[in-house]
Amino acid sequence: MQGVLLALWPIFALIVSGFVLQKLRLFGAEFWVGAEKLNYFFLFPALLISSLTLAPFFSPDLPQMALLIVLSIAVAWAVLQLLRKRYSWPATRFGVLAQGALRFNTYLGLAVVAAMFGKDGLALAAIILAIKVPILNLLSVWALAAGKEVRIQQLLLPVLKNPLILACVVGIALNLSEVGLPLGSDRFLSMLGAASLPLGLLCVGAALQPAYLLGERHALLLNSAGKLLLLPCLVGLLAWLLQLPALAGALVVIFFALPTAPSAYILARQMGGDSQLMAGIITMQTLLAALSLPLVLMLLPS
Repeated sequence: MQGVLLALWPIFALIVSGFVLQKLRLFGAEFWVGAEKLNYFFLFPALLISSLTLAPFFSPDLPQMALLIVLSIAVAWAVLQLLRKRYSWPATRFGVLAQGALRFNTYLGLAVVAAMFGKDGLALAAIILAIKVPILNLLSVWALAAGKEVRIQQLLLPVLKNPLILACVVGIALNLSEVGLPLGSDRFLSMLGAASLPLGLLCVGAALQPAYLLGERHALLLNSAGKLLLLPCLVGLLAWLLQLPALAGALVVIFFALPTAPSAYILARQMGGDSQLMAGIITMQTLLAALSLPLVLMLLPS
């Protein structure tokens, strides 16, 4: 337990620091907008390219990992569809709750993996991102457009323009083509990537909106419990049934135990979803993850 807490507290300390810095207004609002864009469009893609170029795509565990990820998403999506029909959720609400249940905070996830499993863990984690990010982005847009007439271009465009997905494509291409990162480009991307996670965690803290926790507390708590506790338990059970090796299974469980992505708020607002509920879910899950993530990590098989 001590090792888990020692690995996690600096990560959550960065999130708290970002929140405090934003509240103290030492930097203007424009700073945080610019920092988030810098990270999202430049630093974080560099980290993904660097990690995926070295990722073990010919590992015998990869097909089982991919099956576990797709199966877990499919089960969660099916449950969400049943709940949507049971409670007659409109798209504005269903899309927000679906994002809360399925999407994940990539900065927090990679920071946890780097602290717990080092470079080997990061290489496998990048593969998980390459599988999960396109699927969940597509499902998020689909959920927010539920019941509306939507052209295929409207579903695919946000996915195809996503810089994280484009970075995954580049990293995979460099890996499979065996071009790699020649002429010192590996060090260049590593330097950029090293700046990505601390800055990303500070931005996560700066984006927290505690005022929205006073809204639909029942919905916030149920969505958070499902995302942070029930879903990781389901994924852990499926990993055990599929007999996935300990490291691969642990990494997949971690990425299903993360709080939802801060960018879910932007997508909800752009597509007419309940952005206040989305802000509350993001804030609630991020705060509760400080308690749930250590618990999940301690229950993982070593």
